Amino acid sequence: MESNPQHLTQLLVAWGNGDSEALGQLTPLVYDHLHRLARHYMAGERGGNSMQATALVNEAYLRLVDCDSLPWRNRAQFFGVAAQLMRRILVDLARSRGNQKRGGGAHKTSLDEALIVSHQRDPDLVALDDALNALALIDPRKAQVVEMRFFGGLDEREIAEVLQVSIDTVQRDWKTARLWLFNQLRT
Repeated sequence: MESNPQHLTQLLVAWGNGDSEALGQLTPLVYDHLHRLARHYMAGERGGNSMQATALVNEAYLRLVDCDSLPWRNRAQFFGVAAQLMRRILVDLARSRGNQKRGGGAHKTSLDEALIVSHQRDPDLVALDDALNALALIDPRKAQVVEMRFFGGLDEREIAEVLQVSIDTVQRDWKTARLWLFNQLRT
């Protein structure tokens, strides 16, 4: 994927400590991964969307650069934050287009278990965001697991590292959260 994870972590820590040269070295190492994530998200967007994958990456990257005071721990944490930012950008765009929760003239879609892990997703991002926000009120960690996996493309090991829990815990959280979201979005 990118260069050595330890090297990325060193650059992230240096950047977090104010080293602007570290940011310059970090940018090309993470840009391709962020662009792949953005292309994946944009593939699921409805036609007529004015934002392209490159614009999504650029917007997320600008917001990440503004987070330069965050104490970066590792690449998984960085991509977890990037996932949150991309989710927020896409949801804000969907809301600005006048989408209403679960309908209101918007194209109605359903999200089932296959959609959550599918490369061909077409969920209503506003409804998914609302459901994730509701899940976060009940169990914030489960919502983070979904966000990092679905929006951030992180694997179970990386999520466990970011959340500082076991891989088994991540697997249980993913399974439970997926079922909970399925039930929320089905109604």
